[in-house]
Amino acid sequence: MFPLAQILKGRGARVAGSDRSRDQGRSPEKFAWLEAQGFTLFPQDGSGITSADQILVASAAVEDSVPEVARAAQLGCRRMSRAELLADLFNSARFGIAVGGTSGKSTVTGMLGWILADNEYDPTIMNGAVMKNFRSADVPFASAVVGTGAPFVSEVDESDGSIALYRPKVGVLLNVSLDHKSIEELRALFRNFLKASARVAVNFDDEESFYLAEGLDNVLPFGIHAPQAVITIEHGTIEETPTSIAAVIIDKREKTAWPLTLPMPGRHNLSNALAAIAGANAAGVPVEEAVHALRLFAGMARRFDIVGTSASGVTVIDDFGHNPEKCAATLRALRAHPGRVIAFFQPHGYGPLRQMGHELAATFARELADGDRLVLCDPVYFGGTVDRSEGSERIVAMVREMAGAKALEAEYIASREECGQHIARLAQPGDRIVVMGARDDTLTGFAQGILAALA
Repeated sequence: MFPLAQILKGRGARVAGSDRSRDQGRSPEKFAWLEAQGFTLFPQDGSGITSADQILVASAAVEDSVPEVARAAQLGCRRMSRAELLADLFNSARFGIAVGGTSGKSTVTGMLGWILADNEYDPTIMNGAVMKNFRSADVPFASAVVGTGAPFVSEVDESDGSIALYRPKVGVLLNVSLDHKSIEELRALFRNFLKASARVAVNFDDEESFYLAEGLDNVLPFGIHAPQAVITIEHGTIEETPTSIAAVIIDKREKTAWPLTLPMPGRHNLSNALAAIAGANAAGVPVEEAVHALRLFAGMARRFDIVGTSASGVTVIDDFGHNPEKCAATLRALRAHPGRVIAFFQPHGYGPLRQMGHELAATFARELADGDRLVLCDPVYFGGTVDRSEGSERIVAMVREMAGAKALEAEYIASREECGQHIARLAQPGDRIVVMGARDDTLTGFAQGILAALA
């Protein structure tokens, strides 16, 4: 909702809103910045809805019992979902570029947006994360960019089925794996997404994506390993450090090669870079120019975001990992280098925990090594009527069972504050502490608090 509000206001709309996070006193700096930018903020008590001429936009998580929704219904206000409004803006743009997939959307959207901006296309960018290249003292929460050029770059969401609303000039498909929906539902949604796009860049390393692209025209394949990939790497050139990854990028059509170093670790980020390069190329940017722009890519907030390293040599990392694929990518990037991993995970809801709990447990049991530690607190909960009968203790029990003889200790501590204190006591020189979770801006402050406690 935050970047969508920024884009609307940048285009001249009058935008007001409410958020129970504000009413609960969370993330006050973000709401203060919104008010300083001219957004009118109300308590979530219905007082902001005063006229039938207003349009109420709400995310899918907002229930009909919320006062704004009830008041808008009384007045007969038009109601739109966040996805419907975004799709209207996207489809009315002159050149829409949509980034879809279970994992990596925000990073690839940020990379693609930066490539277009660096090549003076002046794009509008709609992202779910803060893009460091566009962040400044005046714009600390740069999850959106309002440009005057033709491109409108946006990540598109499959979790509520709204990906079906978009009609991209270029579609980018990163991967397909279990998250909010069954794999059968995801296959149908992403296949239709590819068919709705005039041109598509598809990750041929991902088996599901590869098969979904079968028989389609105008496909630009990318990948690290797939022999059919057109945008790929020169094998043997990957160089990894704890904070970066480098490789030589190849365009098989032109038989050309360019070196690239990214300021973020993990082969999943190299795959993300290939996706952004292929997507930009499908939109008309030469591969050479796309690679050149990515050399200056600064990364994304909460995507393997290194908060700092203590005097004792313990590094704290803030990360958005919340589904099996994202958590696995982050843990693999950490396990590629020496040092114990202390992984903290806050599930992003009770519903998602029931949907993917078994797969999450399997991910932690598989990706964490002997001597590593896993700590879970209760799922994030800001109110509502969701069933809270099954929580994090179930995941911990499954991890312990699946780990078998592996010397991996998994713990459940209900309170997040107590988790932070426990982790700070556990930490030893050389450890990497990774804070993972979604839907909660205060996780960054939690990670910063652990670093401060280590001092």
